[in-house]
Amino acid sequence: MFKAGDTIQNPVTGERLVFEETSAETGGERVVFETIVQPGGAVAAAHFHPLQTEHFEVLEGTLGMRRGKEKVELTAGEDIVVEPKTPHKFWNAGDTVVRFRCTVTPAMQFERLIATMYALAADGKTNKKGMPNPIRLAAIAKHHFDDVRLPFPPVWMQRAGLALGAPAAKLLGFTPTYDPLPSELAPAQAQ
Repeated sequence: MFKAGDTIQNPVTGERLVFEETSAETGGERVVFETIVQPGGAVAAAHFHPLQTEHFEVLEGTLGMRRGKEKVELTAGEDIVVEPKTPHKFWNAGDTVVRFRCTVTPAMQFERLIATMYALAADGKTNKKGMPNPIRLAAIAKHHFDDVRLPFPPVWMQRAGLALGAPAAKLLGFTPTYDPLPSELAPAQAQ
């Protein structure tokens, strides 16, 4: 789907990703991308990855992060690792852009998840935090349950909710992935 050099952006959360290594290029071992987050920008929601490790390396600016119960601010040259099953959230903690390299190991379906969420935001199909409506989110979350989960409610409760929500989403025509027409998600130029 993606190749090194491809760029996607989320106009709602203020994030832009530039892929450096993709799942296809690493045989699924990892995906590596540079993330540029505008002032005031943040990932859509706190979350955790049940099976994946994320390594964040700050290149420029100040990255705020909550990892578990720990809250940190990192600047250029600093890094942090988020182990599987660790709830986390990040945001731009400064007045200028923050740039960081993120490595997700293994890649799994991370790229597909990001592409879906960013495309929905670009098409105006999310709330002001970048989240789609709960029924559409159920279809996405069920499909990507091994890639990402919410820290709350408990996993068993999330599974129960998805067991009800995903069929409702299907009835309403929502699919677990979202592909806009090519002209609707034109790649952003790297700056």
